[in-house]
Amino acid sequence: MTIKALVAATCVAAVTASASSAAFAQAAAPAAPAAAAGPAVTHGPALPGVCVVSLEGAITTSTVGKYVQTRLQQIATQVQAELKAEETALQNEAKTLEGQRATLDQNTFEQRAAALQVKANAFQRKAQLRERELGATQQKALGRVGQELDPIIRQVYQQRQCSMLLNREAVVIANPTMDISQPVVTALNAKITQFAFDRERLDQAAAPAAAPAAAAAPRK
Repeated sequence: MTIKALVAATCVAAVTASASSAAFAQAAAPAAPAAAAGPAVTHGPALPGVCVVSLEGAITTSTVGKYVQTRLQQIATQVQAELKAEETALQNEAKTLEGQRATLDQNTFEQRAAALQVKANAFQRKAQLRERELGATQQKALGRVGQELDPIIRQVYQQRQCSMLLNREAVVIANPTMDISQPVVTALNAKITQFAFDRERLDQAAAPAAAPAAAAAPRK
């Protein structure tokens, strides 16, 4: 797997596509050293040409990574507020209808209940769409971080004259002098600290597909 592909995979794996971007910090937090709970480890000599980098750590501890986390949380909060308002309105409408049950004839009650169910189904579809949009937003934002990170890793790799680069998350213990994570983070912070992005709109993305079909319709 190339460095670019590995970085992209790590970016995607760093978070889960969930309604709350708080999972970013939990899922992608740098793993504590395996020996932290035990006695101090005496490392052998560093292996010439072998380097180690924490991709998840580089993403989550960098300035741009922290910005992405904060922005994702803001977007998730906006979505939650939007859905909560609609959910409350539906609940209030249901309570009102239930309170009117005794004064309505059966046919009228069933018609209103059916109309309310249609609204509830639409709300459920909207909530599912928003969840997919949040997931797409996370992946796209982290993909941008990965694009910025890839050439930096290559640059530090060459500067340190590495012959092999290992992912820190796949290594149990390694000599710290072989770890190039900090210079990678430093270079990333110098390159980019934030970039503008908003929630992906999957419903709007599907809309243009109808245009070609309309254009292809035969003229009378």
